[in-house]
Amino acid sequence: MVQPETQSESQPDFNKGKGLVPIIVQEYGTNEVLMLAYMNQEAFEETIRSGKATYFSRSREKLWKKGETSGNMQDIKEIRLDCDNDTILIKVEQKGGAACHLGFKSCFFKKADNKGSFKIVEKRIFNPDEVYK
Repeated sequence: MVQPETQSESQPDFNKGKGLVPIIVQEYGTNEVLMLAYMNQEAFEETIRSGKATYFSRSREKLWKKGETSGNMQDIKEIRLDCDNDTILIKVEQKGGAACHLGFKSCFFKKADNKGSFKIVEKRIFNPDEVYK
């Protein structure tokens, strides 16, 4: 029988993904998937230290604390690590109602129809042009 690892034996493996691990972000109360992001070791440690979701921006190549510009912060409620130690699931309390930088609650606001065309099926919460001037 395989024994489960103890808490001290499991840490995210940042080496598998060239220093980054994918982060699945869910709303704590509903389990709705809000977004997918990435963390490096520094972002993970800052998230643990501050209790606020901090990610690594691959396009800007720097850390970003979710909501630092928009005010739509994410308070960490729970952090889970997958069986291979290379993907993290975080459950957050989403402040301000929108996780998506385009102004939607979730980044997954488009749904495919039976022809494979994607349509917006969610309501925009804020106008990104007004928030990110």
